[in-house]
Amino acid sequence: MIQPLPSLPAALVAPASLDDVSIEALNSECFCVSLDTDALQRAMESEIGQPGLFDLVRQRCPYLFATRPVFVSHAHIERMANVVKAVESVVALPAYRAEVLARSPAISRHDPGGAKGVFFGYDFHVTEGGFGLIEINTNAGGAMLNAVLARAQRACCPEVHDLLPPPATGGALEDSILSMFRREWSLCGHERPLRSIAIVDETPEQQYLYPEFVLFQQLFQRHGLQAVIAGPAEFSLRGGVLWHGELAIDLVYNRLTDFALDAPASATLLEAYLQHAMVLTPHPQAHALYADKRNLALLGDPKRLLALGVPQATQDVLVAGIPSTETVEPQHADRLWRERRRLFFKPFAGFGGRAAYRGDKLTQRVWQEILAGGYVAQALVTPGGRVVSGQEPAQVLKFDLRDYVYEGSVQWVAARLYQGQTTNFRTPGGGFAPVYEGPADGHAGWTSKGCMPAQHESRLFLLDENGVQPLAQERYVALARGEAAAGELANHRFMLVDWYLRLACGRPQAIVNETCSWLVFDARGLLDLHAAHAIDAEAAPTEAQWAQVRALVFGDAVANAS
Repeated sequence: MIQPLPSLPAALVAPASLDDVSIEALNSECFCVSLDTDALQRAMESEIGQPGLFDLVRQRCPYLFATRPVFVSHAHIERMANVVKAVESVVALPAYRAEVLARSPAISRHDPGGAKGVFFGYDFHVTEGGFGLIEINTNAGGAMLNAVLARAQRACCPEVHDLLPPPATGGALEDSILSMFRREWSLCGHERPLRSIAIVDETPEQQYLYPEFVLFQQLFQRHGLQAVIAGPAEFSLRGGVLWHGELAIDLVYNRLTDFALDAPASATLLEAYLQHAMVLTPHPQAHALYADKRNLALLGDPKRLLALGVPQATQDVLVAGIPSTETVEPQHADRLWRERRRLFFKPFAGFGGRAAYRGDKLTQRVWQEILAGGYVAQALVTPGGRVVSGQEPAQVLKFDLRDYVYEGSVQWVAARLYQGQTTNFRTPGGGFAPVYEGPADGHAGWTSKGCMPAQHESRLFLLDENGVQPLAQERYVALARGEAAAGELANHRFMLVDWYLRLACGRPQAIVNETCSWLVFDARGLLDLHAAHAIDAEAAPTEAQWAQVRALVFGDAVANAS
């Protein structure tokens, strides 16, 4: 069950390590690394060998590649890998598999023949004060795109240049991808070499990530494999062999979101899978064991983990790393509706953010659809933020981090920059972004002139119909902890505005981030957190209030100029 928690401004969370602080500064201040479009075009058309692909990307999906990279601390990279290992160790338990497969479609209980499943995507939200595995995908796209992206980064200062992966890193990822598909083939007991692969999705040429299918096809063909891109209905099954025209297909790289293969168009693939006429990867069993969102409720529940026989150390990693998640049940409707502003609602078999809703955006119509069944409620974990332009006002995009995983090992870490509720590849400046790992010893390497971390501070303000008043951070911490009362504020409610500011020579220079929430004081002047959560209105200052806050921070001259 999800328990309500008081929300505090990011600046009041327990102090982060020096490593995290420097990483946050880089994501706010560093513009030394950018996407080299000329190198990207060369990588796609010369090194990869697909003329016209760059123009196809630019025309059909211009926001596929982000303009800036994302910096992540060594500690967070390690923590994500530890969560992956912990999940994999639980999924391997017979008791877990029996419980999960018993409630899954019948096809998930079919033996996949040894295939593990390619391109698992473990998606995380990571910030200075927050961390959470928000979902697992079993046909995660983007790995080949990230291999190309690794060849196309440009730095303008030596210190950051040392952080960039060499172009050969992209080639190494491609080699590991090829080895992974060949291993899937051999794990299914085949002694002869893999000869042919079909990349399958519904109407593939209309898919947003179709350029990646072409990159995969080129990769396979460069290494002597025959490869086709096809829809699920383009196959036939003859003599225990899957055919695409006159080409016998050894392995199907499955990009379908028909996870149980129960659509009419998938009938031939389903029969071929049941007959072991080809290797299917990823397969329905992998989706049931990993990607069904109900699994997160199990994996993050210490009581259920204990019942499965999971060691305490593994429990600790999972409970700390997975946001509180529960299946939406009608008997809990009233509580979930009250708590909706801190929840995210996702369908069991959802993908790509479809039919997923932030609780604070819910309408009654959508809420009734959620209550009808098939959803989980997950505690919100704030995504990271990346400033992508040094000009004012700053453009801040959200980001999540994806670990591409095979057989329990992380192959690659990528970021996705976006605006809105979920990743969408529709945001100018957004898309897939490379991830640069910070050094383990904190500030070392972050001291170039181009990337000198600026000073920052957070300032708090109380807003109501009578105006704006500053609130000292120390006092707010005491109020939030229930260690102090504010008698002069008794029986009042306020909007709390938290401005995270960049300083120059100790003076405010720019607003990096703004958060707003409600504060309610009871008759004794104590904070009433439950009353604040119950307010059915968005916390957003008016233009006049915003101008007053700006005047207090920057001075009247700046406020009047704006």
